[in-house]
Amino acid sequence: MNLHYLTILRMHQWLKNLMLFFPPFLAGQMVSPGVVTKGLLPFISFCLVSSAGYIFNDILDRNKDVHHPLKRLRPIPSGSVGLNVAGVFAAFLLVSGLVFAGLTSFKFLFLLAGYAVISISYSLFLKTVPVVDLFCISAGFLIRLQAGGELFQVPISPWLFLTVLLLAVFLSTGKRLSELRSLGNLAGEHRASLALYPQGFLDGTMYMTGAAVLVTYSMYTLNRQTLIYSVPLCLFGLLRYMLRVSSGKGGDPTESLLKDWLLFVVGLLWVLMVLWSIYL
Repeated sequence: MNLHYLTILRMHQWLKNLMLFFPPFLAGQMVSPGVVTKGLLPFISFCLVSSAGYIFNDILDRNKDVHHPLKRLRPIPSGSVGLNVAGVFAAFLLVSGLVFAGLTSFKFLFLLAGYAVISISYSLFLKTVPVVDLFCISAGFLIRLQAGGELFQVPISPWLFLTVLLLAVFLSTGKRLSELRSLGNLAGEHRASLALYPQGFLDGTMYMTGAAVLVTYSMYTLNRQTLIYSVPLCLFGLLRYMLRVSSGKGGDPTESLLKDWLLFVVGLLWVLMVLWSIYL
């Protein structure tokens, strides 16, 4: 298979779909028989549909991406993958993902279809609307969380819901702020919404939501008091990400986690601390 077709899938972004397993993981159910097996097909469904959204977005943004220092190297704007082939590939992934979701449950299919609608609407026009673009990206994380709760029949704590919502807005804002700083005066030509944000708005939003995340996560941990010791890790991770964005090193959440060794270590320590607090 041509490696370009694997590249346009953006497989590293599939890490976001692990959010499906957050409800059973935090509820102490990951060691229960059949949990991983039950979540495998839904996870694949989200991966296929999310990749279809990335391809569709790349098709629409190809003329702008050719002027971006990094995105111009992607298979579609560079011409390595033709538009017609990419369109058919995206449609195949979308239909396959929805079919697999239908084999899981109707409610799961409804949530995944909602994710697909938001993703496509975002690519078509919502990404040009300030603030709306941030909430569209954040909605994807919330839908994954709710889908995981539905799939494994785990109630979503209000504090967990708020933490994921605010964290998603925080990360989305950081990504936009990073784009704005790296592209400078050309930012508006690449992404229309960036030209519509007043100076300092994204900075303030990132700091505000970062502080709110720390509060809501702290409240969530009070239900499991042994998790309170993971709050310092949360604070460190938030500050490290803000430092990364402010230093111009990039704000993509997945790439930040994979490329920043300190963020990766903090994430790993958080997982280990949850395992120790809930499963031991």
